[in-house]
Amino acid sequence: MGVVTAVQLKKVVKWGAVGLVAFYLLSRPDDAAHTVQGAVSGVMKAADSMAQFFAKLT
Repeated sequence: MGVVTAVQLKKVVKWGAVGLVAFYLLSRPDDAAHTVQGAVSGVMKAADSMAQFFAKLT
């Protein structure tokens, strides 16, 4: 696979993912909101766990 082909494939995959996300947001906004809330909650829990870890190091 040449460099040009790899770059084109990357663009197609990126825009395909953007299209799927847009379709999901427009067709199922409630489910999309719950998905985002769950993701943010997971990130917050991970950040809290890391903060507790570093607090115990000192």
